[in-house]
Amino acid sequence: MKKNCWEFKECGRQPGGHRMHELGLCPASTESKLHGIHGGTNSGRACWVIAETLCSGEKQGLFGNKFYQCRSCDFYRLVQTEEHPRFVLSPILLKMINGK
Repeated sequence: MKKNCWEFKECGRQPGGHRMHELGLCPASTESKLHGIHGGTNSGRACWVIAETLCSGEKQGLFGNKFYQCRSCDFYRLVQTEEHPRFVLSPILLKMINGK
């Protein structure tokens, strides 16, 4: 079964997660516009597109500011590998990235 980012990273920021109250609710776990992308729940397998996700213990900013760092993330690389050769930034992702 394919894991969502919060399952893979064990950050605890998903609804009901053990660190949700301490660190806040992760927007990737609730953003439904990307539900099903790469087989994930909500934006759980496209977290690199979502602002305010957690990386190295710190909340990240907007896509344009964080994507470079996300490309070296072990979870991002896992999704790329699992989805190969079908891994692409889909039209839905591109619309979110460009704010349209």
